[in-house]
Amino acid sequence: MAATESVVGRFSGWYRRTPVSLEFWEGVLTDERLIWCFVGESFKSLLLRADMGTTAREEVSGLAPDAVAAFDDRNRVVALDELDSIRLSPGSRLRRSSLVVTWNDERFDLEATSASDPHEAFVEALADDDRFSHVEVAVERSFL
Repeated sequence: MAATESVVGRFSGWYRRTPVSLEFWEGVLTDERLIWCFVGESFKSLLLRADMGTTAREEVSGLAPDAVAAFDDRNRVVALDELDSIRLSPGSRLRRSSLVVTWNDERFDLEATSASDPHEAFVEALADDDRFSHVEVAVERSFL
């Protein structure tokens, strides 16, 4: 990407459930693209547990967007104009926050790790940002 690309914010501390593992992801949102960076995996088998992505999360936290995009071959890079929606459901004492991001025909469902930032203010700010006017951005609050 261009040298003028600037980071809008980061989605830090997220994981995705698969049938056999938990995948750990970090998101970097720039004014040109959204980069989902694969930072680790913990298998459901007790013999194959990983470090929950902590080491790789720290490693990518200070990297430039191009370096984050190249960090792992499982990364997903989405041009800003391909994004359809970003929906955050804040957590409570009984459940974790969840984040659903869609683009083209893909849907990325994530849950917050215990070390995740709340992200509510960040997502609310995206809804007011003209660069994301084509993206359905919402913080879905449950009153149960």
